[in-house]
Amino acid sequence: MRLSARVDYALRAAAELAAVADGAGAARARPVTAEQIARSQEIPPKFLESILLQLRRGGIVHAQRGPEGGYWLARPAAEISLAEVIRVIDGPLAHVRGQRPEQLGYRGAARALQDVWIALRASEREILELVTVADVANGTMPERVRELAADPGAWS
Repeated sequence: MRLSARVDYALRAAAELAAVADGAGAARARPVTAEQIARSQEIPPKFLESILLQLRRGGIVHAQRGPEGGYWLARPAAEISLAEVIRVIDGPLAHVRGQRPEQLGYRGAARALQDVWIALRASEREILELVTVADVANGTMPERVRELAADPGAWS
């Protein structure tokens, strides 16, 4: 799996906003400026601005302009999966040559590749739908993720 810098930065920004909300639930957390997020996560500020705009358009964050302005999560962090953030930034989770795996038309000896790509997408979804922005911000991963990450073979 290859994640773009945009996705990496978006996930880090969402985790920062979740840490600020710290259990604020549906209540609006105090706004955090893009500059504060960029500084704390070492993200290029101009790049972050465009990512935050995408997250706003995708319904992940809200924004307010002005001296008391900034960004905050649109919903509780526990309701925002990593998969949702990734889809807002980069689109569907698994594509092969720009197509969804079920749209591919492999023939002959390569026919089984379609099943591999679909299974790969399903396993990515399993983890990315399971883990929320709150899990990342709190450092508390679901048991399945802890099991997979504890396997020494996963680190190489």
